[in-house]
Amino acid sequence: MPKVTEEHRLARREQIVAAARVCMNAQGFHKTTMADVIRESELSAGAVYGYFKSKEEIVAAIAEDALSTVDELFENLLASDEPLTPLAALEATVDQVVRVAGAPAGDVTRIAVQAWAEALRNEDIRQIAKGKYCKLRNHFLVIARRAQADGTLDPDVDPEHVAQVMFSMIPGFVLQRLLIGDITPATYKAGLRALLRS
Repeated sequence: MPKVTEEHRLARREQIVAAARVCMNAQGFHKTTMADVIRESELSAGAVYGYFKSKEEIVAAIAEDALSTVDELFENLLASDEPLTPLAALEATVDQVVRVAGAPAGDVTRIAVQAWAEALRNEDIRQIAKGKYCKLRNHFLVIARRAQADGTLDPDVDPEHVAQVMFSMIPGFVLQRLLIGDITPATYKAGLRALLRS
């Protein structure tokens, strides 16, 4: 029996996650079943279940894929020797959200909003969401501490509090973009600049 390469495994995993994104964007998180994902992926049930045992595991993978790009963004921001402000980090994050939302398999932010609602009644999804969002908020905490060290943020403020507020700006952007539709990265960033420089 031929040995499956790591590249092959990663490609199959990506194929399943992309299929799930397509299904969840088309018919919603609640209505999407494992059977839908299997059909969309064009793989066998055994192949799909060999990677993911449940829809919750696929949601975790979708979140991990989306947030891994955010992890890279923050690594790049922190690698610079230039002073780093919370405003610059928020602007970069808004741009990243839009890039991730425009991925070919469908808008992951739509799935995120549905997962937020599901997290209120599904403990498995709540724990997945909590872990992922705590990780994102921690990125903002690192930014706040760096800004204090750079002198671009008041050293007397609690960086945890700053991180909490910074994090809340991103779901606010996502919700307005999806539900109201009159917001763009340019308008949101203009508002952030006006607010944070006043």
